[in-house]
Amino acid sequence: MKSARLFLAAVGLAAASAFAPSAFINRSRSPRSAMHMVQGQGDSYKKVFVAGGSKGVGRIVVDKLLSAGSEVVALVRSDEAVGELSALEGVTAILGDAMDYKAVEGAMDGCDAAITTLSQGHGPQEDGSWVDYTGNNNVIEAAGILGVTRVILVTSIGCGSSKDATPPSVYEVLKDVLAQKEKAENVLSRYYTNMNWTIIRPGGLVSEAETKKAILTEDAMAIGSIHRADIADLIVQALSSKNTEKKILSAVDHSIASAANTDGRTAKAFALA
Repeated sequence: MKSARLFLAAVGLAAASAFAPSAFINRSRSPRSAMHMVQGQGDSYKKVFVAGGSKGVGRIVVDKLLSAGSEVVALVRSDEAVGELSALEGVTAILGDAMDYKAVEGAMDGCDAAITTLSQGHGPQEDGSWVDYTGNNNVIEAAGILGVTRVILVTSIGCGSSKDATPPSVYEVLKDVLAQKEKAENVLSRYYTNMNWTIIRPGGLVSEAETKKAILTEDAMAIGSIHRADIADLIVQALSSKNTEKKILSAVDHSIASAANTDGRTAKAFALA
């Protein structure tokens, strides 16, 4: 298993097209896999692993999952975050780093769904690795090993098919981090074909109160901004929606102004129910 993981990490540094399917072969599968393939689809998941749950969108996702009746397991990097989240009824906060595969797998074991909102944004770590790829890939791989077949990966507009939606000046600034996020998308969508996955690409994130007007859309040219509380709400709704299986969705809110959408372009909302 270890050798296969090292191979995956090595090829991950190349272009997305260079991923070798053999990196995903000969994985041991948990005997729980068959159960997890059907459990919870269209209903609430009972125990959800969250990576990135100590701040930003991920922190709001934790609250919304609790409100929906799910238990939450959050992998966090600081004692302070462990203390804050452990004070919430229904949350198990585990100290660890998503860049450490074993920490991710150990924390996720026993969960029936996983959500990752991991994002570094400002650049690679000292060793050149990016949480946007390596951390997210660790979540995806651990889910595959453990038989956690429901996974939501949160990336960004500008990845993959939505590249052309992003104004060139914005894309130029974000191209390195978007490339790392896109590599994680490619791993999930190309090689975890037995998994009930959803990729959600939010537009520009704003820290304001919910508008309740944000949408998910299959329109790859959708562009705009979205409040963190609204994208968190859409993530939790998407988790239990049968319609989102193997879908790549953008998330925007046309009710708020966006410098990236000066033309006022709108997109058709994706039906979650």
